[in-house]
Amino acid sequence: MSGPYVIRGSVSLPEAELMWRFSRSSGPGGQHVNTSDSQVELRFDLASTAALPPVWKERALERLSGRLVGGVIAVRASEHRSQWRNREAAAVRLASLLAEATAPPPRARRPTKIPRGINERRLREKKQRAETKRGRSGRDW
Repeated sequence: MSGPYVIRGSVSLPEAELMWRFSRSSGPGGQHVNTSDSQVELRFDLASTAALPPVWKERALERLSGRLVGGVIAVRASEHRSQWRNREAAAVRLASLLAEATAPPPRARRPTKIPRGINERRLREKKQRAETKRGRSGRDW
C-alpha cells in the first residue's frame, strides 16, 4: 500500500478500520483469472469510526445514506489485473467518496437584481420590434 489515504486536510483513512475482501474477477482473462483473487471489496464502518470529526461524520452519514448498509460503506474495484492495483483503486475511490460526502455545503446563491437600464432597453427594443411587425400587416390598403 502507498500509505495513508488523505480525505481532506490532516484527516486520513485509518488502515486499522479498513476491511478488505478479495474474490475472483469476472470477465475474460484466460487461465490467470480463474486462479487469482484480483477483485477487491473495501468496507469502511462509517457509523462507528472515530477518525472523522463529528460534523463530517454526520454529513457523510446523511449524504451517503443510500449507499450504507448498517452504517458500512463498500467500494469494489476490479478494473486491473493485479490485486495490488485494485486495492489502490478501491482505497483512492473510498477516500474521494468520503471527501465529497464530507465537504461543506456550497454557499447559498445571492440573487442578483437586473439593472434598471438593461430592463428599460429590453422593453424599448421589444416595443420597437412589435411596431416593425405591426407595420408589416396589410390593413391600411
